[in-house]
Amino acid sequence: MPAAGSMLSADSPPQFSDPLPGEVDVVVIGGGIIGVSVAWFLRARGQRVAIVEKGLIGAEQSRRNWGWIRKHGRDRAELPIVIESIEHWRAMAAATDVDIGFKQSGVLYLARDEAELESRARWLDIARDFDLDSRLLSRAELGGLLHTRQPPWIGAAYTASDARAEPFVAVPAIARVLHGGGVSIIERCAARSLELAGGEVCGVATERGIIRCAAVVCAGGAWTSLFMRHLGHDFPQLTVRATVARTAAAPALFDGNAASAELAFRRRADGGYTLAAAGRLEHFIGADSFRYAMQFLPGLRRSRKDISLSVRDGVFGRLKPIARWDADSTSPFEETRVLNPSPSAPAVAEIERQVRVQLPELGAIPIVEAWAGMIDAMPDVVPVMDAIDAVPGCFVAAGFSGHGFGIGPGAGRVMADMVLGRPLGHDVRRFRFDRFRDGSPVELGPAL
Repeated sequence: MPAAGSMLSADSPPQFSDPLPGEVDVVVIGGGIIGVSVAWFLRARGQRVAIVEKGLIGAEQSRRNWGWIRKHGRDRAELPIVIESIEHWRAMAAATDVDIGFKQSGVLYLARDEAELESRARWLDIARDFDLDSRLLSRAELGGLLHTRQPPWIGAAYTASDARAEPFVAVPAIARVLHGGGVSIIERCAARSLELAGGEVCGVATERGIIRCAAVVCAGGAWTSLFMRHLGHDFPQLTVRATVARTAAAPALFDGNAASAELAFRRRADGGYTLAAAGRLEHFIGADSFRYAMQFLPGLRRSRKDISLSVRDGVFGRLKPIARWDADSTSPFEETRVLNPSPSAPAVAEIERQVRVQLPELGAIPIVEAWAGMIDAMPDVVPVMDAIDAVPGCFVAAGFSGHGFGIGPGAGRVMADMVLGRPLGHDVRRFRFDRFRDGSPVELGPAL
């Protein structure tokens, strides 16, 4: 397993530099786990596919997340897709040219007291409806899994079949398989707009020229709202900065993923741990904060202890309206090739403090790297996976709200079949594009 190294930036060298194809069947905008997974299944169904990525494959949140692949704690509507997704992860891991760290080593949601344990237990009613292996663990059972001297928790909710993988390895490795199978991948190539004929998609205008196609899937992560608004379609999405850290090689306390109310940790394939502190998410106020304030209000009320609002780091620039652009002019996607926020120093300090308190065996193990990513959040904390009825041939898969890594391959299969008009196998009405405009109440999904 290669070392993680630093996060990718706009200065990192590209891995894929294909020439721009003149025509394909489907263009996928965005080279994160969602876009790459969509391309995986379109290729498997015999489609000619091109992925255009403004920066680098897997450089933004798909590289910066915790690496969890979980069913546990999911929204009920997401569960069938993520159950399927774990099987796709296994197949993708077998097809790649490196070890991507896929391992079904379980997920623990830890409880310090009876109230927390009762809260963890509520989701198990959903798990039972899907015949999952999720269950509550007593203190003694938890002690058999966590190799700590005095664990501060009285129990946990546990799903043994949940999994993990290494984000910094997985998406580029999957992309290499696609590339070897004939999928065109063009990094440092921003999609500027869509080409339409009679109101239907007939191509994608990129900074290098036009790719003719019959369909396009926008899987642009945190950039999707801006792209869709440029096309005249409102997409209520905000971004939240999340800070993550990793340790040097450390004692084997638990081989899977675990989270308490204060700290999340995951065993890494390199022998260290990926760590994150709860309650240290940050939203930087900008024009979209006001544009979508009412839609996000229910979620902000629930998450007020976990998300702080900040006016730092160029608030005046964020309040300025984005200038319009056309297919022949530079777009904002070229001005910021890789969204590479600095980690929060207070969040890193909190991670270190919580490790000393909750995992004293790791107290002397140094943190060797910290980074941040921008989570693309929706008002109800579940994604959009849908066709844009007003623009035949245009599809959106975005807004996965920090949960996209695990569900990515399953979402990719659903979107590929949606594009091709095939049966989806799942009820996806929860993820419709128009749910924020059709009078439906905001139904919050699980935050974790």
